[in-house]
Amino acid sequence: MTVDPGYGETPLEPDEADALTPRAREVFGVHPKKIDLYEAEQAVNDEVSIALLEDIAEGKLVLEELLTDAFLRDLHQQLYGDLWIWAGRYRTRDQNIGVDPAYIGVELQESLGTIRYRWEHTDDWSPRELGIAVHAETVRIHSFVDGNGRTTRLLADLVFLAAQDAEAVAESYDWAIDKRQYIALLREYDITRDPRPLAEFIPVQRLNDE
Repeated sequence: MTVDPGYGETPLEPDEADALTPRAREVFGVHPKKIDLYEAEQAVNDEVSIALLEDIAEGKLVLEELLTDAFLRDLHQQLYGDLWIWAGRYRTRDQNIGVDPAYIGVELQESLGTIRYRWEHTDDWSPRELGIAVHAETVRIHSFVDGNGRTTRLLADLVFLAAQDAEAVAESYDWAIDKRQYIALLREYDITRDPRPLAEFIPVQRLNDE
C-alpha cells in the first residue's frame, strides 16, 4: 500500500478515533494522525507475518487450521487488536461491499469448508490457486469493519505456503500489483467463483528473495 501526498498530516476522523483502544490513545495522543496508525499497523503486520510463516515452515501451523473462520478472526485480532476495538469482530452494519452481516459467520464456515473439501478431494487447483481462492472468497464476504484486505492477503500467503511441497523452493505472492486490474478480477471471481485468472495475474516470488 502507498499513501497519498499529505496523508501524514491528516488526522483521524472523530468516529475513527473513537474506535482506538485505550492503549492506542495513550500512545498516539488526543489527535492521532492517519500515517501514525498506518505505520503502526504495518509494523504489527510484519511481526505477525514473520511469526506465522515460521510456524508453517516448522509444521506448527497446518492448512486445516488456516481454513477456518476461527483462524481468520484470530488473525484479524493479532493484526489489529493492539490498536482498534473492532479487531477480531465481525462487522454488524451493512457496507457497500460484502455479504449481509447476519450471514458472515455462516458464509465463512461454508465457503472455507467447501474450499478445504475441494483441495482434499480433487487436484484441479495448484497451491498458488488455492491461496488466491481463499483470498478472493474472504474478500467477497468482507467480514470486518476494516482491515479486510491486509488480513486476507496475509491469509492467502499462509495458505499458499502451507499447501506447497515441503521439498520445493517456497514461494509467496507479490502483492505490488495494478489495483484496478486486481479489483476487476475480484469482481470477475464474484461471478464465476474461478480463482485462476486472479492467480495468473498476481505474480509469485521465492520466499527468501523478499
